[in-house]
Amino acid sequence: MAGPVSRPDSRAEPIRGDLAHIGLAGKHFVPHYAVPQPRAVLPGGAPLYADPSDTSEELCVLLEGDSFEVLDITRDWAWGCLSLEGPVGYIRLDRLETLGG
Repeated sequence: MAGPVSRPDSRAEPIRGDLAHIGLAGKHFVPHYAVPQPRAVLPGGAPLYADPSDTSEELCVLLEGDSFEVLDITRDWAWGCLSLEGPVGYIRLDRLETLGG
């Protein structure tokens, strides 16, 4: 080991302490890797939040038809990214197409 490793920017790379995008395997070590599930953003777009809360910091607004890579779902929220380079955050599940289109 060469010493401490800098922590990745969790808003720019899809990584949390427990989970990361499969594309980061070999670059970062976490207990679990997820294969993204692409889901389209519904008409009207949707805000992407830093945390799973409507009062959380709004990172950006996703546009209708954007492909959001879902990595984890908790209650009414999906955590994921637009790409491996981000942005990364939480979006309300009801703003994404359902499985099967």
